[in-house]
Amino acid sequence: MTADQTGPVVRTPHGAVRGRYERGIAVFRGIPYAAPPVGPLRFRPPEPLEPWDGVRDSGAFGPTAPKPPYSEAFAQYLSDPEIPGDDCLNLNVWTPEPYPGARLPVLLWLHGGALTRGSSAVTVYDGGTFARDGVVCVSINYRLGVEGYGLFPDAPPNPGLRDQLAALRWVHEVIGAFGGDPDRITLCGQSAGAISAGALLAAPQTRGLIRRAVLQSGPPEVAERAKVRRMVRRMATRLKIPATAEAFAAVDRGLLLRTQAEVGRLSSPVLGGPAFGIVVDDDLVPRDPLQALIDGDAAPGVELLMGWTRDEYRLWLVPGGLLEHVDRLGPVSLAGAMARCRAGHEVPRGYRALHPDAGTAEIVGQMVTDHLLRIPLHRLADSRPGVSYLYEFAWPSGRPSLGACHALELGFVFDSGDTPESKKLAGEGAPQELCDAMHGAWVRFATTGDPGWEPWDASHPVRIFGDRVPYTAYGPRDAEFALWTTATTVPDPAPATDTVTRPPGTELAAAVRRLRRSVAARRR
Repeated sequence: MTADQTGPVVRTPHGAVRGRYERGIAVFRGIPYAAPPVGPLRFRPPEPLEPWDGVRDSGAFGPTAPKPPYSEAFAQYLSDPEIPGDDCLNLNVWTPEPYPGARLPVLLWLHGGALTRGSSAVTVYDGGTFARDGVVCVSINYRLGVEGYGLFPDAPPNPGLRDQLAALRWVHEVIGAFGGDPDRITLCGQSAGAISAGALLAAPQTRGLIRRAVLQSGPPEVAERAKVRRMVRRMATRLKIPATAEAFAAVDRGLLLRTQAEVGRLSSPVLGGPAFGIVVDDDLVPRDPLQALIDGDAAPGVELLMGWTRDEYRLWLVPGGLLEHVDRLGPVSLAGAMARCRAGHEVPRGYRALHPDAGTAEIVGQMVTDHLLRIPLHRLADSRPGVSYLYEFAWPSGRPSLGACHALELGFVFDSGDTPESKKLAGEGAPQELCDAMHGAWVRFATTGDPGWEPWDASHPVRIFGDRVPYTAYGPRDAEFALWTTATTVPDPAPATDTVTRPPGTELAAAVRRLRRSVAARRR
């Protein structure tokens, strides 16, 4: 592509980049922040970038990380562009004042996608709206799936998270040249991006790099190493290779992605199948990040904005008709949810009492959503020293049955509700007033640390962004949270296997295996 000679030029430590002016905003896309992860670097931590001569054209998004496409059922709701190329460790910058000295607040965006999909090129994440409102916005790509989060005996864990750390360091060191203030970086992510942000917050290497953080529908957490190993070993079995990074690096990337998608087809948050995740390691994630943040050992003085959507689970269950399927399975689904949440019988009984008109799928979905998202964030806000703000997104999508589902708030946070990609999930008629309110709260938080409502205290204030003017509710869902404080927990169920020869486990473990097999048969 021929560089636009009238575009803004910014000099970085690795070389100069030329961007574009779009609606008065300077935009730089596809700037590399680390060396391409190819050859011997494919499963290794990111390596420093080699400088370049001349002016690098940064008018187009850079390559996205290798990933399988969404299934047909999910693709009707979620967009995930694929841009080929090896140089996938790149980032984008939107800034209203592309020169040193402006010292504007910075928002660094980490996309979601279960650590297996997603990219910074999704149109919903256009950072121009933040730049329009005085915030320098940066979005990044990072390695996904087995290349980013596979666990091998011959390679360090968490290379995808290490990519994000490299990008954060790049922003802290370089963003001043783009008009940003390196002392006012807000780390923001949704779903897997929020889980990543939580892990980075707790990492010893990030102290002093992050001023504020936003966790949207994803608490700080780590995956069980054994669960991630199972994912890798199942892939290795199907590929007929050793479960080593060296062997995986020799496999055709297309075949590797197809195998990953097949093995991970039951890795929905509700089903809890094999999946990739951030694991405890020797340096970057030395302990459970949630506990580190609760104890106050990590991220002292960092302000938090955290929340969820009212009906997170509907994005996991509506595509492909799984909502109705879970309802039909009835007691099996409920037993599977108890196993997934390690909950005793009193928990679903309590949900039934609180929601007498709810179907099984709604009870299952709310139980899993509370267990995975609301309760950890509630616990973090309750226990962590420092200032926290909580929100709930409650506006129902115009698409049938989705409600206020997982990821629906993104078009409102980025004020991109009028884009076709946002309408795939929200439908027509997303209220601009709600976009203004939610986007404005994120801008205020990145700028001042105060989104516009009371910080968390004993009265449990939660900002509700719904189908009327946003308001603060006190103690919403406290009844559900109370169910878990005295609930009986049961041991983790035995893992589901690909064979029928495994000795029977507990009644709950057997139920969750039956649910997974039933869903797998339906998806085929």
